[in-house]
Amino acid sequence: MPPRQTPDQPWRSEGAPPPPPPRRKMPGGWIGLVLTALVVFLISDLLLSFFGPGGATTISYTEFNNQLNKGNITKIYSKGDAIEGTLKNAGPKPDGGKGTYTEFDTQRPVFAGDDLWNTLQQQGVEVTAEPVVQQRSFLANLLISLAPMLLLILVWVLLARRMAGGPGGAFGRKPPPKPVAVEAGRRTTFADVAGIDEVEAELSEVVDFLKNPQQYRRLGAKMPRGVLLSGPPGTGKTLLARAVAGEADVPFFSASASEFIEMIVGVGAGRVRELFAEARKVAPAIVFIDEIDTIGRQRGSGGGLGGHDEREQTLNQILTEMDGFTGSEGVIVIAATNRADVLDPALLRPGRFDRRITVSPPDRDGRAAILGIHTRHVPLAGDADLTRLAKATPGMTGAELANLVNEAALLAVKRRQDTVNERDLSDALEKVQLGAVRPLVMPQAERERTAYHESGHALLGMLQPGADPVRKITIVPRGRALGVTLSTPEADRYSYTEPYLRGRIIGALGGMAAEQVVYGVITTGAESDLEQVTNIARGMAGRWGMSERVGRLTAVPSDPQGAYGLSAAPTTLDAVDEEARRIVAECYEEAVRLLTEERVRLDALAAALLEAETLDEEEAYRAAGVPRKVLDQA
Repeated sequence: MPPRQTPDQPWRSEGAPPPPPPRRKMPGGWIGLVLTALVVFLISDLLLSFFGPGGATTISYTEFNNQLNKGNITKIYSKGDAIEGTLKNAGPKPDGGKGTYTEFDTQRPVFAGDDLWNTLQQQGVEVTAEPVVQQRSFLANLLISLAPMLLLILVWVLLARRMAGGPGGAFGRKPPPKPVAVEAGRRTTFADVAGIDEVEAELSEVVDFLKNPQQYRRLGAKMPRGVLLSGPPGTGKTLLARAVAGEADVPFFSASASEFIEMIVGVGAGRVRELFAEARKVAPAIVFIDEIDTIGRQRGSGGGLGGHDEREQTLNQILTEMDGFTGSEGVIVIAATNRADVLDPALLRPGRFDRRITVSPPDRDGRAAILGIHTRHVPLAGDADLTRLAKATPGMTGAELANLVNEAALLAVKRRQDTVNERDLSDALEKVQLGAVRPLVMPQAERERTAYHESGHALLGMLQPGADPVRKITIVPRGRALGVTLSTPEADRYSYTEPYLRGRIIGALGGMAAEQVVYGVITTGAESDLEQVTNIARGMAGRWGMSERVGRLTAVPSDPQGAYGLSAAPTTLDAVDEEARRIVAECYEEAVRLLTEERVRLDALAAALLEAETLDEEEAYRAAGVPRKVLDQA
């Protein structure tokens, strides 16, 4: 994304006309200003020393009396007890100094009792005097009295403008945006987007509208005002918006919704007006607003203080700009959000965001295409198989796949390789999915318990019909876990059956069940397993209608951050909890029974894991004595 040229401009742009040449600024900012003032002062002092009066020599009052008695003084100037004068004939400088002097100054002591005035008259000296206290005019007195206050006001204004980060600061208007010119051939197009072909098909109509607007206007069709892209983080919503602008070759303005919000009410609305005004100047254009739920939440849903009114005014201005009296011909607004359910209904009505497009994580073929895009500039070895990597990464988004490729490239650089091979990709996948390896030395007893714990997970996953195949088992500490068992499906799943979910619960309880079977006690190592089990069991009973007692209704909110106690009646929630306990209890009994019956396989898998510490898919099935082909047929 092109950077902002100024910190007070809350948007970025690409593809717009280049900005006018910036005004020349004083180099160095405040430092340059201080240096300039110093140079001016030195030059002024030098000129005054050349063209001003010569420097007077300070003499004692005794020397002054001697020169006066000699009649060697032509005129003096007096102000109070200070005396300045000129000699008729130059005299040698006092105290043995080199040279002579003509101009002098001295100070008459207060206790001097000489008759100076008579002596000056007798010697014919011209006397000029000035009062010590001069009467200033009313205007001068007023200016002098107000000077400190004016100075404080000037300093306060300078500090306020400097802290606000711009000429107008937070109290004035922001300067117009300075679009960033993008080099030819560098703009994002649909060739840089993969894995979401159905979304590209919907947006291609917007691209065609921007390219050929006359064909649509001839039949009375209007350009859509807005497109709302919703989906999980990392699915490529921002990339899609830039691709639409690049494909249509129109200017693209982007901003985050939070950048419009300020402490002072009205600033955000002003920024929205300026953004749309700049977009209309170069229409047709695209305005992209990221995370629009920041300011687009339902009005009146919260009574926040401070920025609440500012958020509502900013939202009202966006609504007006999209479909109001101002009009926005030729400007399409594309917005992205992860929470489309909390947006204000006024945003979602026709005429505002006419189209709502859901951007979902890619399927296996889409992941392979995304990996191909992200490895275009990464040299791959001959054994690097992107199709196999795409198969092992179900549910990953485009951003996660890009991070995976980058981690593999970093590993290759660390290992001083010229290409990225299959091992680098596999190790990067383990790091992303399982976490980084922790240098933790465990006692032998802890290693054995961890090995049985992970073997219980893996063995039950191998024995459950239709369960996800076990890909890797390790007792090497990674992240927060002492050991990890990785299971991924053969193909992407979009719906789940009740037997499959029960198998997931049994597999998740396998670690605790193995500790119960082998040691007779359980440990705290199953905390994350129990969290997963609780979510699945509660969803079966309260969301997916898999409990006869609760019935075919939804009692648990789909949003994990939602208010659980407000989603249904207390008696219904009690029934959901009781049914979830029943499901988990049945699955735990089944897990203990299976591991007791298959104790020989459990011991063999744990022994192999203790010896190798990490087992891949083939090694794990061979150590457990479970034929892999049976799972494929199931």
